[in-house]
Amino acid sequence: MNNLSKVSETAILTLRSRVVESRKNHPVISDPVGVELLRRIEKQAPEGSIKSLLHRKLPGTLTNPLALRARKYDSFAINFIKSQPDGIIVNLGAGFDTRYWRMNNERIKYFEVDLPEVIEAKKTLIGDLINYEMLSTSVLEDDWIEHIASLQTSNILLMAEGLFMYLPENEVIRTFTKISETFSNSKIIFEVVNKKYTQGFRKRMVEQKMKRRMGCSAGSSYNYGVQNAREIENYGNGIKVVEEWSYFDDKDIKPSFLRLFCNVRFMSRTQWTIVADLD
Repeated sequence: MNNLSKVSETAILTLRSRVVESRKNHPVISDPVGVELLRRIEKQAPEGSIKSLLHRKLPGTLTNPLALRARKYDSFAINFIKSQPDGIIVNLGAGFDTRYWRMNNERIKYFEVDLPEVIEAKKTLIGDLINYEMLSTSVLEDDWIEHIASLQTSNILLMAEGLFMYLPENEVIRTFTKISETFSNSKIIFEVVNKKYTQGFRKRMVEQKMKRRMGCSAGSSYNYGVQNAREIENYGNGIKVVEEWSYFDDKDIKPSFLRLFCNVRFMSRTQWTIVADLD
């Protein structure tokens, strides 16, 4: 646990958010393995920044959207497997995600990709529960792409929940190009932020806001964004945007009045999810 990077601390915040929401009287998500994982982290965490992250009160304006996002991505994954029983799901930058168990389907071909120190920590904590393949590498490297391609016999679903916005723009685009050249008859689902929050005073504003909300600098700096979802179609041949989703679309968003902004673009397209086909 000592060697988690600042960005990787977001894995703990995301996990805690799911657990907090799962314990409410009317939970938006059920995550029993997440609860157990957090218990083990709390038991083993050393003193310092990680320990403080585990005990800091998290605002509902943070935990609710993160839990809704997890639930939506679970739905994407479950529907994919229903239509493609032999398909492969690849969870990019998985962190301390527990989607594999929330899907409740041990027959699925499931992979996680993350930095070596995160994979090592996860194996140390819940290695006794893991029965899928974990790839210790950066999502910006090509080795995981080549490995998954060597296994492809059916459609592939790539998922990047809360990942690409923290990475260098040129590297994200290069990775999309490589993915589009490698995979066909597949999908990618990923979260983005509006490009205006990756530069200038708006970038600094987001950094300050996130530090206040989370009490640390983990995941507070956005580096990659788009102004319009269709921009990603220019990253490579065969990329086609087929769906978009934001927290404002969810009936369980809190406070509930935020639902009124689902069709207000400057709100709903601040941070949202894009679904694209890879043909």
